[in-house]
Amino acid sequence: MKKWVIGLLVLSWIGFLTACSPVKTVSQTGESTKQELIILAAASLNEPFQEIAAAFEAQNADVKLIFSFAGSQELAQQLEQGAPADVFASANQKYMQSAVDADRVATAAAQNFVTNQLTVILPKNNPAGITDLKDLTTPGLKIVLAAAEVPVGKYTLEVLDKLSADAAYTVDFKDLLLSNVASYENNVKSVVSKVALGEADAGIVYTSDTAGSASPQLEQIVIPTNLNVVAVYPIAVIKDSTHAQTAQSFVDFVLSAESQVILAKYGFLPPAAE
Repeated sequence: MKKWVIGLLVLSWIGFLTACSPVKTVSQTGESTKQELIILAAASLNEPFQEIAAAFEAQNADVKLIFSFAGSQELAQQLEQGAPADVFASANQKYMQSAVDADRVATAAAQNFVTNQLTVILPKNNPAGITDLKDLTTPGLKIVLAAAEVPVGKYTLEVLDKLSADAAYTVDFKDLLLSNVASYENNVKSVVSKVALGEADAGIVYTSDTAGSASPQLEQIVIPTNLNVVAVYPIAVIKDSTHAQTAQSFVDFVLSAESQVILAKYGFLPPAAE
């Protein structure tokens, strides 16, 4: 066999082995760079996930987490369109199922890692004088809600249906409150921001949003447990992740007791026993 043919076969074999082996990115200076994980996460997870990331990176010095926080519906759409990602954390089951249907998440791969509930927020000093849920139907109020396609927006409509069906409220409670809506936002953080800045008299958000950095600018009216909802958050590794093992390590860390303490600090509730 000619030498060039043998050489070509050897190069091909080396190339095959290299492609099948884990490779660390090397910078122009010759130093190994960190493995980067792309995490798509619901906007309501921003603050706790930043703290969880710091703890995870401290234990995994060769990993860097890159976050994209947005409404779960936006993130699910990005996944459906082929956006690169390693982990998806949704604020409801619907958009995780969308990722499964788009073949980006394996069936039964998602795990519920936390839950949440809703509350009414008011700007500090409550200029509109709202003291009760019934006051939200007062004509002329400016209320901000998340859009119906946003998980918290869907949960809000469920709560309003419960209130309208309760004997303590009028059957048109939902319609009267919705007539006061000044704007519908694409994610929960936009609702929080508008209320905290005094651009609205009230908004409906997750309970966890009152424990974040905006809490000094907010007051709240608690929604009774029997009229509230339980928002379930699933998390999963993306099927075509190029760092599947590390991505699973991050998911496991989010499910760990250490991360659950961080999530609880931000007002989240533990997942229901499965």
